[in-house]
Amino acid sequence: MNDILPGEVETWQHLEEQARRIFRAYGFAEIRVPVVEKTELFCRSIGETTDIVEKEMYTFSDKSGNSLTLRPEGTAPVMRSFIQNKLHNRDPIAKLYYMGPMFRYERPQKGRYRQFHQIGAEVVGVDDPKIDAQVLAMLVHFFEEVAIPDVELQINSLGCPECRPAFRNLLIDFLQERLESLCEDCQRRYRTNPLRVLDCKAKGCREATLDAPSMLDHLCGGCTGHFAQVRGHLDDLAIPYAVNPRMVRGLDYYTKTTFEVVTGSLGSQNAVAAGGRYDGLVRELGGPPLSGIGFAMGVERLVLMKGEALVQPPRLELFLAAIGDEAARQAFILMSSLQRRGHRAEMDYEGKSLKSQLRRADKLRACHVLILGEDEIARQAALLKDMDAGTQEEIPLAGLEELLLERLRRL
Repeated sequence: MNDILPGEVETWQHLEEQARRIFRAYGFAEIRVPVVEKTELFCRSIGETTDIVEKEMYTFSDKSGNSLTLRPEGTAPVMRSFIQNKLHNRDPIAKLYYMGPMFRYERPQKGRYRQFHQIGAEVVGVDDPKIDAQVLAMLVHFFEEVAIPDVELQINSLGCPECRPAFRNLLIDFLQERLESLCEDCQRRYRTNPLRVLDCKAKGCREATLDAPSMLDHLCGGCTGHFAQVRGHLDDLAIPYAVNPRMVRGLDYYTKTTFEVVTGSLGSQNAVAAGGRYDGLVRELGGPPLSGIGFAMGVERLVLMKGEALVQPPRLELFLAAIGDEAARQAFILMSSLQRRGHRAEMDYEGKSLKSQLRRADKLRACHVLILGEDEIARQAALLKDMDAGTQEEIPLAGLEELLLERLRRL
C-alpha cells in the first residue's frame, strides 16, 4: 500500500475530474458504496474458484461473527446497492460510475498495490448492442482526453449460458491432454475455471494453448449476432479495436462482450482497463432479471503511464511578504479575504526576513508577491512584484483588495 503525496495527487485529481466530466456527458451518475461488504457477496458474484476469492481477498470476522471482506472490485457492491435500494423502480435503465480504493492480497508488481484504486462505470437494464458500443466509446474518449499513450482496445465474446458449457467441456478435454505443460495454478484450476488457462501469462501455458479452441467458433446464434452488431456499431463510430479470441475475464459473472484496454509499456500485466457484460449477475444476487455491462480502470496504472506528463499543481496566485507586526496583521486580513473569494494566496507566519519570504514565494511558484512593511504602511503604498515579468510597481493601500482582484483575474 502506498501514500499519494502532494505533487502526485494533482495527477489523480485530474484523472478523476476528467472521468466525472466525460461520464456525466454520457448520462452516468456517481454512486458511492462501502469499502466493506459481506463475504458472501463476492463468493456469489465473482465465483468461489476464482483467484480473487481463493487467494486474494482481505476477509475477517467482526465481533458478531459475520464474515466481512474489503471490496476487491466494484461491480458486485454497486449491484448489491442497486438491488437493495431498488434503483430499478426509479428508472428502468441505470447508468452509474464510481471511484475509490479496492483491496487484494496479491503479489505486488509494476503498477499494482494491495490497496489500489479504480474508476469504473456500470449500465443496468439494456440488452441492445449499442450500449456495449457506447460504453466502449466512452472508455476510448476518456483515454483520448487524458492523453494516455500507447493503448489498444481489444474485444472478445465469452458466449452465454447456452453456448459456453459445451465450449467449456471442449476446452477441458483439450487442456487435459496437455496437463503436464501447464503451470501449477492452471493444473489446479483447469477443470473448475478452464477459461483462465487461456489468459495465463506463464510461458509454458501460452505455448501449450496456442492451438486451443476459440470461443468465437462456438458461439450460439444469439451471441454471434450480438458480437457482430457490437463490432458494426464500433465501426460506425470509427473506434479502432482488435478482436482478441484469447481474452477472458477472471470473474465468473461475465457473458458475451468482454474487452480490455491494453498497453505495451507495463510488461506482461498489460491491461489498464477491462470489463464486459454480466447479464445474469443482478438476478444471481437476488434482483430482477436485468442485463448489465461495465468496466473498471486501475488509477495507479493510469498515473504510471502518464510518466513525465504529470499534472502540475496550480500556481500560487499571490504571496504576501509582510515585515513587522502591523504589516503582518493587515496582510493576514487581506489574504483571508482573497481566499474567501476563491484566490490562491499565502503568506509567511513566522516573521522571517524579506529575503527568506521571497525565497518561499519562489518555491511556491507565486505569480505575484505583495511586499508590505512599516515603510509601505507609512506612505500608504505597497510593492507588487510580477514574478514572471521580473517587474514591480507601487500601488496605493486605498482600494488595494479590488486592485489585486483585478490583477488576479487576468491570470
